[in-house]
Amino acid sequence: MASLKDQLLKAGLADQKRARQADHARRQAAKGRSDGESAAELAQRARSEQAEKDREANRQLQQAQAEKALAAQVRQLIEQHRIGRAGGEQSWQFVDGRKVKKLMVTGAQHDQLVRGQVAVVRLAGGPAGDAYELVPAVVAERIRQRDAGVIVQLNERRAEDKAEDDPYADYPIPDDLMW
Repeated sequence: MASLKDQLLKAGLADQKRARQADHARRQAAKGRSDGESAAELAQRARSEQAEKDREANRQLQQAQAEKALAAQVRQLIEQHRIGRAGGEQSWQFVDGRKVKKLMVTGAQHDQLVRGQVAVVRLAGGPAGDAYELVPAVVAERIRQRDAGVIVQLNERRAEDKAEDDPYADYPIPDDLMW
Protein backbone atom coordinates (compact mmCIF):
# COMPACT_ATOMS: atom_id res chain seq x y z
CA MET A 1 0.00 0.00 0.00
CA ALA A 2 1.49 3.30 -1.07
CA SER A 3 1.38 6.39 1.08
CA LEU A 4 -0.96 9.22 0.31
CA LYS A 5 1.99 11.32 -0.84
CA ASP A 6 3.02 8.71 -3.41
CA GLN A 7 -0.54 8.36 -4.64
CA LEU A 8 -0.90 12.14 -5.11
CA LEU A 9 2.43 12.31 -6.96
CA LYS A 10 1.41 9.48 -9.34
CA ALA A 11 -1.94 11.10 -10.00
CA GLY A 12 -0.19 14.40 -10.79
CA LEU A 13 -2.16 16.34 -8.18
CA ALA A 14 1.03 17.36 -6.33
CA ASP A 15 4.62 17.96 -7.34
CA GLN A 16 7.86 17.02 -5.59
CA LYS A 17 8.43 20.52 -4.17
CA ARG A 18 5.06 20.62 -2.42
CA ALA A 19 5.60 17.15 -1.02
CA ARG A 20 8.92 18.21 0.54
CA GLN A 21 7.26 21.31 2.05
CA ALA A 22 4.51 19.13 3.55
CA ASP A 23 7.12 16.74 5.01
CA HIS A 24 9.07 19.65 6.46
CA ALA A 25 5.93 21.14 8.04
CA ARG A 26 5.02 17.75 9.54
CA ARG A 27 8.51 17.35 11.07
CA GLN A 28 8.41 20.88 12.49
CA ALA A 29 5.00 20.24 14.02
CA ALA A 30 6.34 17.07 15.62
CA LYS A 31 9.16 19.11 17.20
CA GLY A 32 6.63 21.47 18.74
CA ARG A 33 6.98 24.34 16.30
CA SER A 34 3.95 25.69 14.60
CA ASP A 35 3.76 26.81 11.00
CA GLY A 36 3.45 30.47 11.98
CA GLU A 37 6.70 30.73 13.97
CA SER A 38 10.07 30.71 12.33
CA ALA A 39 13.36 29.98 14.04
CA ALA A 40 14.14 33.71 14.23
CA GLU A 41 10.88 34.42 16.02
CA LEU A 42 11.49 31.61 18.47
CA ALA A 43 15.02 32.85 19.14
CA GLN A 44 13.73 36.40 19.68
CA ARG A 45 11.09 35.16 22.11
CA ALA A 46 13.69 33.11 24.02
CA ARG A 47 15.98 36.17 24.22
CA SER A 48 13.17 38.36 25.55
CA GLU A 49 12.20 35.76 28.17
CA GLN A 50 15.83 35.43 29.26
CA ALA A 51 16.18 39.22 29.43
CA GLU A 52 13.09 39.39 31.66
CA LYS A 53 14.52 36.70 33.96
CA ASP A 54 17.84 38.58 34.09
CA ARG A 55 16.09 41.86 34.96
CA GLU A 56 14.18 40.18 37.80
CA ALA A 57 17.36 38.56 39.15
CA ASN A 58 19.17 41.89 38.92
CA ARG A 59 16.34 43.68 40.75
CA GLN A 60 16.43 41.11 43.55
CA LEU A 61 20.21 41.42 43.80
CA GLN A 62 20.01 45.21 43.99
CA GLN A 63 17.32 44.99 46.66
CA ALA A 64 19.46 42.60 48.73
CA GLN A 65 22.46 44.90 48.37
CA ALA A 66 20.39 47.91 49.45
CA GLU A 67 19.13 46.06 52.54
CA LYS A 68 22.68 45.01 53.38
CA ALA A 69 23.95 48.58 52.99
CA LEU A 70 21.13 49.87 55.20
CA ALA A 71 21.98 47.32 57.90
CA ALA A 72 25.64 48.36 57.68
CA GLN A 73 24.66 52.03 58.10
CA VAL A 74 22.57 51.21 61.18
CA ARG A 75 25.38 49.12 62.65
CA GLN A 76 27.89 51.92 62.04
CA LEU A 77 25.61 54.52 63.66
CA ILE A 78 25.21 52.35 66.74
CA GLU A 79 28.90 51.54 67.05
CA GLN A 80 30.00 55.15 66.59
CA HIS A 81 27.48 56.72 68.98
CA ARG A 82 27.01 54.10 71.68
CA ILE A 83 27.22 55.30 75.24
CA GLY A 84 29.55 53.39 77.54
CA ARG A 85 27.89 51.62 80.45
CA ALA A 86 31.00 50.87 82.49
CA GLY A 87 30.41 51.17 86.22
CA GLY A 88 26.67 50.77 85.93
CA GLU A 89 25.10 50.15 89.30
CA GLN A 90 21.41 50.43 88.49
CA SER A 91 19.34 47.93 86.59
CA TRP A 92 17.26 49.10 83.61
CA GLN A 93 14.69 46.56 82.50
CA PHE A 94 12.94 46.65 79.13
CA VAL A 95 10.91 44.35 76.91
CA ASP A 96 12.27 43.07 73.61
CA GLY A 97 9.66 41.02 71.80
CA ARG A 98 8.24 38.79 74.51
CA LYS A 99 11.35 38.74 76.71
CA VAL A 100 12.30 41.04 79.55
CA LYS A 101 15.93 42.11 79.30
CA LYS A 102 18.14 43.94 81.76
CA LEU A 103 20.99 46.41 81.33
CA MET A 104 23.23 47.77 84.05
CA VAL A 105 23.40 51.58 83.73
CA THR A 106 24.70 54.49 85.78
CA GLY A 107 22.36 56.80 87.67
CA ALA A 108 22.72 59.56 85.08
CA GLN A 109 21.97 57.15 82.25
CA HIS A 110 18.92 55.89 84.13
CA ASP A 111 17.58 59.45 84.37
CA GLN A 112 18.31 60.04 80.68
CA LEU A 113 16.45 56.84 79.76
CA VAL A 114 13.44 57.92 81.82
CA ARG A 115 13.41 61.40 80.23
CA GLY A 116 13.74 60.03 76.68
CA GLN A 117 17.19 61.50 76.03
CA VAL A 118 18.75 58.07 75.51
CA ALA A 119 17.38 55.03 73.67
CA VAL A 120 18.03 51.29 73.92
CA VAL A 121 18.88 49.72 70.54
CA ARG A 122 19.59 46.17 69.39
CA LEU A 123 22.99 45.54 67.82
CA ALA A 124 22.49 42.32 65.87
CA GLY A 125 25.14 39.81 64.95
CA GLY A 126 27.34 39.82 68.00
CA PRO A 127 29.33 36.73 69.02
CA ALA A 128 26.80 35.89 71.74
CA GLY A 129 23.73 36.87 69.71
CA ASP A 130 22.08 40.26 69.92
CA ALA A 131 23.65 42.93 72.11
CA TYR A 132 21.89 45.99 73.49
CA GLU A 133 23.44 49.44 73.49
CA LEU A 134 22.50 52.94 74.59
CA VAL A 135 22.52 55.75 72.02
CA PRO A 136 21.40 59.39 72.20
CA ALA A 137 17.83 60.11 71.13
CA VAL A 138 19.02 62.16 68.14
CA VAL A 139 20.94 59.16 66.81
CA ALA A 140 17.96 56.91 67.57
CA GLU A 141 15.80 59.06 65.29
CA ARG A 142 18.35 58.71 62.48
CA ILE A 143 18.34 54.94 63.06
CA ARG A 144 14.53 54.91 63.03
CA GLN A 145 14.55 56.48 59.55
CA ARG A 146 16.60 53.53 58.28
CA ASP A 147 15.22 50.61 60.33
CA ALA A 148 12.66 51.15 63.07
CA GLY A 149 12.88 47.52 64.22
CA VAL A 150 16.33 48.10 65.74
CA ILE A 151 15.06 50.54 68.37
CA VAL A 152 13.95 48.58 71.40
CA GLN A 153 12.96 51.42 73.71
CA LEU A 154 12.80 55.19 73.33
CA ASN A 155 10.66 57.02 75.84
CA GLU A 156 8.80 60.13 74.71
CA ARG A 157 10.35 63.41 75.73
CA ARG A 158 8.20 65.54 77.92
CA ALA A 159 8.45 69.30 77.45
CA GLU A 160 8.32 70.08 81.13
CA ASP A 161 6.63 68.46 84.03
CA LYS A 162 5.77 71.85 85.50
CA ALA A 163 2.16 72.84 85.68
CA GLU A 164 1.33 76.26 84.27
CA ASP A 165 -0.40 77.43 87.42
CA ASP A 166 2.35 76.24 89.78
CA PRO A 167 2.98 79.12 92.21
CA TYR A 168 6.43 77.75 93.15
CA ALA A 169 7.69 77.36 89.55
CA ASP A 170 10.03 80.36 89.89
CA TYR A 171 11.70 78.99 93.04
CA PRO A 172 14.42 76.43 92.36
CA ILE A 173 14.83 73.46 94.66
CA PRO A 174 18.16 73.61 96.49
CA ASP A 175 20.62 70.77 95.85
CA ASP A 176 21.25 70.08 99.52
CA LEU A 177 17.57 69.77 100.50
CA MET A 178 16.93 66.72 102.66
CA TRP A 179 13.41 65.34 102.93
